[in-house]
Amino acid sequence: MDVSTTMVLAGLVLTWLWLLTAKYRSNVRLPPGPRGLPLLGNLLQLDKRAPFTTLLKLSASYGPVMTIYLGTQRLVVLVGYDVIKEALVENADEFAGRGPIPLLVRATRGYGLAISNGERWKQLRRFTLSTLRDFGMGRKGMEDWIKEESRHLVDRITSTKASPFDPTFFLSCTVSNVICCLVFGERFSYDNEHFLTLIFIFIETFWVLLVSKLPQLYNVFPWLPDQLSSRHRAVFNDIEKLRKFIMEKILEHQETMDPSAPRDYIDCFLTRLKQEQDNASSEFNHENLESTVFNLYMAGTETTSTTIRFALSVLIKYPNIQEHMQQEIASVIGSERCPNMEDRKSLPFTDAVIHEVQRLLDIVPMNGPHYAVQHISFRGYEIPKGTMIIPMLHSVLREEKHWATPWSFNPQHFLDLDGNFKKNPAFLPFSAGKRSCVGESLARMEIFLFMVSLVQRFTFSCPSGPEHIDLSPEHSSFASLPRTYHIVATPRQN
Repeated sequence: MDVSTTMVLAGLVLTWLWLLTAKYRSNVRLPPGPRGLPLLGNLLQLDKRAPFTTLLKLSASYGPVMTIYLGTQRLVVLVGYDVIKEALVENADEFAGRGPIPLLVRATRGYGLAISNGERWKQLRRFTLSTLRDFGMGRKGMEDWIKEESRHLVDRITSTKASPFDPTFFLSCTVSNVICCLVFGERFSYDNEHFLTLIFIFIETFWVLLVSKLPQLYNVFPWLPDQLSSRHRAVFNDIEKLRKFIMEKILEHQETMDPSAPRDYIDCFLTRLKQEQDNASSEFNHENLESTVFNLYMAGTETTSTTIRFALSVLIKYPNIQEHMQQEIASVIGSERCPNMEDRKSLPFTDAVIHEVQRLLDIVPMNGPHYAVQHISFRGYEIPKGTMIIPMLHSVLREEKHWATPWSFNPQHFLDLDGNFKKNPAFLPFSAGKRSCVGESLARMEIFLFMVSLVQRFTFSCPSGPEHIDLSPEHSSFASLPRTYHIVATPRQN
């Protein structure tokens, strides 16, 4: 059967499904939403570069809980802090499902922590959180790893000798090495060819899977033939290379591990796997280990390094803010001592800048999609089983009633009248509830320690001047990626 015949038949089947679900929708009190087209749903109404902006505009007409369709897939969109808090925190169990995103299902083969639900998700999340805490996530042990890696980063940037360079590579290596210490029990030299190959694959995979348009089309129409995109197939070939690297590390661990002295996440998982090998309901198997390590490595590398890269652009754009941070850091830490997490409470302005960077970056504007694994009643509406749920973090991080100037960079959002740091409940870059980012405390620690170390040691600028820095994202889809600039890091005088 040729491709055209396959697509015609698929179209007929989907039309029938659309008519069938239309009849079903008439008997269910779904949240309101715009009328869509057969097969396409509301797809053509969305801004292809930044679909979340369209959703925000539609919510002004249909309310903070609305229904749209991408193809035949029903989505319920949640807009605003109050609604998202009510769903993810106050009704956490009902909204704890994770949407089966076709690309990620294919990349992970359906295993691992990120896209799992039910008993698999409960076992893997509980184990992962406890293991990461045991290895110091948010504690002194992890802090020492990050401080050691920050010294390597400072050395690499010093080697540029105040010449323009793209910070993307250095930052990806640095953050990736922290995850390597946690998961593999070792760090890699920035000159290690195998490591560099993996870094480039991660950067490319992150961009293609989360930002570029054709893979997003695959998520809506996963039945489309692979012939549509050679680049699409190349990404999955690269993912297989990553999986092969991870499996090699797992096999190395099996041969060298000591169950009484676990070195890292893999050792702990393998120990648990052996303990539960006769438990038929156990989710501790090699497939889940391989995919969960892939999840941790992918999620823990590019999001954090991208945040730091954006922060450097912000400091170049606003040199007065950079200078204020340098003065505060100098007064508290000096120019020689390596910063630690205890310093954060004495650096309120620096802490406020870092929080505001994360708010303005808005790196995952539509959040990771949730999923109705069972029928949900919410705010007088019915959300049928199988519905994708989108808690729009963008709407929270830009909500006018929570932020004085939501569309501009303003550290005062996190400072009181006396200059002390103040929390804001609408600061949810890591989401909330039972599906919040499992590595949140690690990411917070990395961003703080790396940023303070860099601002302590260097003054950042760009050859074209601060007025040429554009803080609007270069790409926005599932993820918002900031623009890339060649920057200059001038060592500060002691």
